[in-house]
Amino acid sequence: MNSLLLADGRRLAYRDAGEGLVLVLLHGWAMSSVVFGELSAELSRDFRVLSPDLRGHGGSDPGPGYGCSGFAADLSEWFSVLDLQDAVLLGWSLGGEVALTLAADAQIRSRLRALVLVATTPRFTAGADWAAGLPATQLRALARDLRRSYLKTMGDFFALQFVGETLPKGRHQEILRFAVRAGRLPEPEIALAGLETLGGEDLRGLLPQLQLPTLVVHGELDRIVPPEAGRFLAATLPNARLELWPNTGHAPFLSDPLRFCSLLRNFLS
Repeated sequence: MNSLLLADGRRLAYRDAGEGLVLVLLHGWAMSSVVFGELSAELSRDFRVLSPDLRGHGGSDPGPGYGCSGFAADLSEWFSVLDLQDAVLLGWSLGGEVALTLAADAQIRSRLRALVLVATTPRFTAGADWAAGLPATQLRALARDLRRSYLKTMGDFFALQFVGETLPKGRHQEILRFAVRAGRLPEPEIALAGLETLGGEDLRGLLPQLQLPTLVVHGELDRIVPPEAGRFLAATLPNARLELWPNTGHAPFLSDPLRFCSLLRNFLS
């Protein structure tokens, strides 16, 4: 595990494997870079794979706020110090929202070759002009459950990512071992602050300016980010294509990692 001391004295932890074209992987809500352990091992055969822990997650120190702009500010400094150029930025779920926020910064955008958005939405909660989200009442219920029984609620949320899928025998336990138990959960207050971010961000206004080649990957069975959100991203981003996977939930790269790696290699070739 590597770490960078940010200008304000906080530590940003990140994993670095392989050589070649830079591929940056941003994890989702209440997770850490360990979720990409399997993906990184495969992709680092062809790419330099960098997977940072967002502030307050994994090995990274807590920060003064947990909105997308705060996460992006840390990563912008990290990009600059490591002098990352011609990079591919991949974000999963909340990490996809952070990726969109980063790419909207012209200085960071000049360092990017492409975007990959996995199970990503520009707006997590439904509203009068946005049906492709979850009801705000569902997020409030999740926050209530987190306060009452943190570990159980986190376990239930992780299981929700695979509802309806037919995984090979033992695969769910295997994923739990390397993607969850190999790391550590954020403190409850940080998870709740991140959930508040999911409930409040609306990034739709950023999309028209993002001209980067973009691959949008979404599962048709996703119970956390409705597939309609992926369709909206692909239709609104100027240079995007959609890969909608049947029989797949919220984490396509965990459900079928070899297919995901093949798709990514083809997109970047």
